[in-house]
Amino acid sequence: MSHIDLRDLILIGHVIRPHGLTGLLRIVSYAQSRETFFQAGSLFMDRGNNEFEERKVIDIRPHGSSFLLRLSGLNSIEQAEIFKAARIYIRKDSLGEKDEDEFFYYELRGMNVYSITGHYLGVVKEIFPTGSNDVYVVEGQGKEFLIPAIHKVIKEINIAQKRMVISPIKGLLDL
Repeated sequence: MSHIDLRDLILIGHVIRPHGLTGLLRIVSYAQSRETFFQAGSLFMDRGNNEFEERKVIDIRPHGSSFLLRLSGLNSIEQAEIFKAARIYIRKDSLGEKDEDEFFYYELRGMNVYSITGHYLGVVKEIFPTGSNDVYVVEGQGKEFLIPAIHKVIKEINIAQKRMVISPIKGLLDL
């Protein structure tokens, strides 16, 4: 078991269940590509007790809408079974560089969102990738808004201040 600080890690997926008899795990990935897993090298598996078990990535490949993940030391269904429903983390520092207008999901969650007029809308609670762009789920004052992550709408993101400013398009904030 690794005793690592959760603040040093980023959640990048979760295990659905074992796959087959040879220790493969069927997972849901939150990462933009499977290269993130290879780049990280090691994953930190949390079975729900916040005690992380570090495992080396051997292989990951697409399987329908999920992925099949092979980790070091998992060679049977019995060994893989203990990771059913486990959360999968990597070290933040393994992510590498990003472009100026690129943000990691962990940087955006919890961010305060304001309209361009200064009206407070709420906090980014979730982020959904849709293919063409992400959608930010903003909750506040008993309302939920779905904000498309496009340049026409997102006008400012300030990581240090945990602040996002949007210019809503017509109908975006109507309930």
